[in-house]
Amino acid sequence: MMDIHQILKQLPHRYPFLLVDRVLSIEKGKSIRALKNVTMNEPFFQGHFPHRPVMPGVLMLEALAQAAALLAFDTLGTSPSDDMVYYFAGIDGARFKRPVEPGDQLFLDVELLRMKAGIFKFKARALVGEDLAVEAELTCAMRAIV
Repeated sequence: MMDIHQILKQLPHRYPFLLVDRVLSIEKGKSIRALKNVTMNEPFFQGHFPHRPVMPGVLMLEALAQAAALLAFDTLGTSPSDDMVYYFAGIDGARFKRPVEPGDQLFLDVELLRMKAGIFKFKARALVGEDLAVEAELTCAMRAIV
């Protein structure tokens, strides 16, 4: 379990781009379950869409990538630093199954498939309750800032 204060120590993202509110469970080197509470106060709802607010799909994928980063840092037993960055390197097979709206809780389930030379491959799913909202395979890379 990880609260928002611990998440802020592990991720460089800040408002309005921090998209993980809590880590519910983490199994080192295997998987993470995190939570994003979606509220009407999210800045993206002003324009997406004013008459029917829906969380943008790219932000659902970003929330999954942030959860994946938390899993990667935990797996390596490290924290982000000023001389290292964690990049999105690829998204494969992304499928959006249901809209995410204000009031929803988005459960972020990420499984580490493999890691080698700073490249991580994850199977990721976000659910609202039992309903699948999005699924994808994510590739992320840790790289030193030169």
